[in-house]
Amino acid sequence: MEKKKLVNFQIFSIILEIILGTLFHFTFEWSNKNILMGAFSSVNESTWEHLKLAFFPMLLTAIIGFFIFDKNKNFFCSKAIGIITTISFIIIFFYTYTGILGRNLSIIDILSFVFAIILGEYISFKRIVSNTDCNNNISLILLTVLFFLFIFFTYNPPKIALFQDPLTGLYGIF
Repeated sequence: MEKKKLVNFQIFSIILEIILGTLFHFTFEWSNKNILMGAFSSVNESTWEHLKLAFFPMLLTAIIGFFIFDKNKNFFCSKAIGIITTISFIIIFFYTYTGILGRNLSIIDILSFVFAIILGEYISFKRIVSNTDCNNNISLILLTVLFFLFIFFTYNPPKIALFQDPLTGLYGIF
């Protein structure tokens, strides 16, 4: 694999993911709360809904990259590891810093989102160039399950803090 081409793709991915993630924060409102748009956009201010802002753009760039770098045996698996890293970082960092401060700050949320995307893509990149074996089938199953969970929990969220909108106290789209 040509490393320069991969580096350029990673930079493109990071930029596109940040832009799409930012837009997905608003697309549900912009669509007059269209329930189909809600499946892929943030429908409230819960942590879970904000994870969609990273997950769906990263999944999209992983799919695009898979067709570009299809000869790499661990591309998709490496991207899955990057996506899991990103959403894990967002959850851990958010609950850690808000636990310490007692509240969230929008600027920290935005910067941590950007950092999480860069971190996930960096780890993905390092994994791809390491050229170690990775099971793309397990990764595909895991990302498919996450895809459906993000959609399902938009409409049927568990009544736990991860899914609760801190502004309204409500859960999910309804």
